[in-house]
Amino acid sequence: MSLTLYHFPASAPSRSAILTARALNLNVNVKEVNLFAKEQLKPEFLKLNPQHCVPTLDDNGFVLWESRAIASYLVQAHGGEKFASLYPLSAKEKAVVDQRLYFDAGVLYPRIRAICFPVLFLGETTVSKEKKDQLSEAFGYLDGFLSKTKWVAADHITVADNAILASVSSIQEVGFNIAPFPHVVAWEAHCKEVMPGYEENKVGAQIFGNAVKSKLASGQF
Repeated sequence: MSLTLYHFPASAPSRSAILTARALNLNVNVKEVNLFAKEQLKPEFLKLNPQHCVPTLDDNGFVLWESRAIASYLVQAHGGEKFASLYPLSAKEKAVVDQRLYFDAGVLYPRIRAICFPVLFLGETTVSKEKKDQLSEAFGYLDGFLSKTKWVAADHITVADNAILASVSSIQEVGFNIAPFPHVVAWEAHCKEVMPGYEENKVGAQIFGNAVKSKLASGQF
């Protein structure tokens, strides 16, 4: 088995894929692609992934991108029975995990990106009240999920926890305070206790947070 994951530590989706690989205890060859240096636009990477994004997985010639697709693929292709609960076999349980993954892809992460991308790449230095309110709304939804189950999609850890931790940790390092969301606070503490790759993810989130804060006016959060 030869797995190569093209990765940038500051990228939350990229760290989500790494967290799933760590959860599965997979031997993955990690190749860094520095988005800040635009290495994703090099011809050799464009040939591999014309969409030029990370993470990108190369599994013996099978190339896949989009972090949530990579996570579910890794569990199904390489997890075996031991790790099946990370992406459950039951249609209903899997549907809830998928819903949470789509929540991250369609609600939570886009609201984080709406704050951070203009600061990193478009010269903005402030965050509007509207964007902060939209982010708080997304965290309110997440807090509601976690009021019903210990983990994001179930009473056991799944790939949805990996995806959402990567997003949550990124905006925390920018300065967003999760204290008003007690179930999110408790969940994050559980992640720290048991999630493989938690500290590795934190390092990447700090890189991201520092990059944003270096361009952000003080007192935005």
